[in-house]
Amino acid sequence: MAVASLTPSKSLCRSHSPSSSRSSPPSISSSIGFSDGRRGSWARIVSGGLDLAGRSHAPAEMLVGSTSKEASSGIDGWRRRRRRRGGVGAIMCSADGIGSGLEIEQQQGLAAVVIPERAKVLALVALVMCLCNADRVVMSVAVVPLASQYGWSSSFMGIVQSSFLWGYPISNIAGGALADRYGSKRVMAWGVVFWSIATFLTPWAARHSTAMLLAIRALFGLAEGVAIPSMSTHLFRWFPCNERASAVGIAMAGFHLGNVMSLLVSPIILSSVGINGTFAFFASLGFVWLSAWTGRIPNDPRDSPDISHSELQLIRAGKIDSKTESGQLPPLRHLFSKLPALAVVLANVANNWGYFVLLSWMPVYFKTVYNVNLKQAAWFSAVPFGVMALSGYLAGASSDLMIKSGSSIIHVRKLMQTIGFIGPAVSLLLLRYAQTPTSAAVLMTMALSFSAFSQAGYFLNIQDIAPKHAGFLLGITNSVGTLAAIISTVGAGLFVQWMGSFQAFLTLTAAIYFVIAIFYNLHATAEQVFF
Repeated sequence: MAVASLTPSKSLCRSHSPSSSRSSPPSISSSIGFSDGRRGSWARIVSGGLDLAGRSHAPAEMLVGSTSKEASSGIDGWRRRRRRRGGVGAIMCSADGIGSGLEIEQQQGLAAVVIPERAKVLALVALVMCLCNADRVVMSVAVVPLASQYGWSSSFMGIVQSSFLWGYPISNIAGGALADRYGSKRVMAWGVVFWSIATFLTPWAARHSTAMLLAIRALFGLAEGVAIPSMSTHLFRWFPCNERASAVGIAMAGFHLGNVMSLLVSPIILSSVGINGTFAFFASLGFVWLSAWTGRIPNDPRDSPDISHSELQLIRAGKIDSKTESGQLPPLRHLFSKLPALAVVLANVANNWGYFVLLSWMPVYFKTVYNVNLKQAAWFSAVPFGVMALSGYLAGASSDLMIKSGSSIIHVRKLMQTIGFIGPAVSLLLLRYAQTPTSAAVLMTMALSFSAFSQAGYFLNIQDIAPKHAGFLLGITNSVGTLAAIISTVGAGLFVQWMGSFQAFLTLTAAIYFVIAIFYNLHATAEQVFF
């Protein structure tokens, strides 16, 4: 059986139908992406028929290597026969964007759409990132009734909130290294298993003892620590360079929407079925996700039984071989001796410091400063994270567009990171002038929206400087950033208890943003540093 298998070009979308083909029959060129009949999501001409499933209908009329003239006449003959049978209309788009590569085949009034494999992978990654943050934020909401029930002070609430981070640094490093070497699919799956179990056990641990609660929360953080390094490694393998920022933006949009879902849904479930039911609900979602993830989603697109040849070529173009990395991990001393690596590490410190302060303390902030009830605090807290999800995607899409337009990668990374730090710093400084919960919510929304631009800054810069060891390096940066998050989460509680105000701590946070923004712009690079 002969099959046409040609490579797609950029931003091409051609349509043809029985009616339009009479006046302008297209010719075959390298810009139309066909693939073989055994694999693919792309429309293909196989044995004289355009068939999404790869089934043949007639003797082959196109041969690989046919001239444009021969290919054109072959298509004309195929179209004439298809018109006599009732006609087929098809739209074929190249895979030059996350939303591209879709196929629509219409026959006798029925339409079928085939989605690119990398879009399916991205959807599942975004969902698990949503669950990752939703399970984490449940405690930010539940800590208020738990503190009332067990008589916790503000400082102990900070300790409970930070206990999630105690196991987080260890699994960031280990999870990133394991994902680089053995694949992110298995690492992510086991992470979801353990963090879902820990979520379910949290109310029981709180009733049992303080030590048990802190241990379960530490286990929860240990399991969730593998999520971001695994996500980064998985998307690096499944997306070409000029789509990667958008893919990360969508995945992290899911992460931030997990905040929104948990902040809005948790108070409702708490008031209906209590604390046990709330944690059980979110734990069960993890096992539902696992049923889809453990199916036909491989670590590497080359192992996918469903991906088309043209989509695989698009993903693999310009990449080094990263299917499994057998090389030695860079020594930590060598890593921290490089200023570009230190720049991304410190950027993660600033990002985690500010993010976890707002994530952990926002509901308490609105309740303490503006005396709003828990449900109102949840709404004021959820809106900023919802907008953050959108701004993170826009930052990624803008970054990809600038790179495609010819801007240097490091210029784009530095621009996005500058917005990601200076914007939140200014917003937090202005928060002292907020007189109402609405104005405070607007400023916090601005802070989190600007901070989402970091996803297209230092976060992607890690892949630039260490493509073979990106999961390991991201684990290292996240681990150091986690230590900063522990200090900021506990420190915010101590500041509130000692000084009776959040503002002094928010001013300190703004200063950290300013200083590290300057350091990053001086020392960041897009050149490969670790080989």
